[in-house]
Amino acid sequence: MRCPYCSCEETQVKDSRPTEENAAIRRRRVCPDCGGRFTTFERVQLRELIVVKRSGRKVPFDRDKLSKSVEVALRKRPIESERVDRMVSGIVRQLESAGETEVPSSTIGAYVMEGLRALDPVAYVRFASVYRDFREAADFQEVLGEIARDDAPGAPLRLAKKH
Repeated sequence: MRCPYCSCEETQVKDSRPTEENAAIRRRRVCPDCGGRFTTFERVQLRELIVVKRSGRKVPFDRDKLSKSVEVALRKRPIESERVDRMVSGIVRQLESAGETEVPSSTIGAYVMEGLRALDPVAYVRFASVYRDFREAADFQEVLGEIARDDAPGAPLRLAKKH
């Protein structure tokens, strides 16, 4: 593994441990040249995935980009990072096990929406505002109405402000 600080190609593993319910290995590394320390993750990849954008452009699937978009939606929300990692890993497993190497970006967005809806309704609305390209307040009202309809009868709306 190349050192991200000095580009030395001979880094050493100092510690390895399983993470994400044994779905990945976290490795703590050190560079013998500059002394820089960094962490890498090793995961099983069933197949190379290609994302087909709305424009028709094709780009390689990037798990980190998926994680970052989920983290943006969850910014300042009280959700443990392990739950987020499990959700992202679940989405990746769904994509890899679908049998297709080319995946429309809309499919990935739908999986994220489904995961965020179960994880945190505020993050769900945030992500929906970008994914569905909200243009006006009525778009937010529509999504809030969907959430209210799907909540159990008589249950208070989970998006209400806490005082």
